[in-house]
Amino acid sequence: MSDETPICSAKGCRVDAVWVLAWNNPKIHTPERRKTWLACEEHREHLSQFLGVRGFLKDVVLLKDWEAPDM
Repeated sequence: MSDETPICSAKGCRVDAVWVLAWNNPKIHTPERRKTWLACEEHREHLSQFLGVRGFLKDVVLLKDWEAPDM
């Protein structure tokens, strides 16, 4: 784990990330593969729509929950 604070993946945004958008492109990734984009509150919906329209979006999870170790 890095000491750096994760930032939003939206172009030009430097705000701390709050959300993880898990996605894959079914034309090039196996079904279980998950790539991630990070999003701040402001850009979560926009990035989710961008991935969703293409059929890529698989899950949206709070960053704190995504990073939580399995108990």
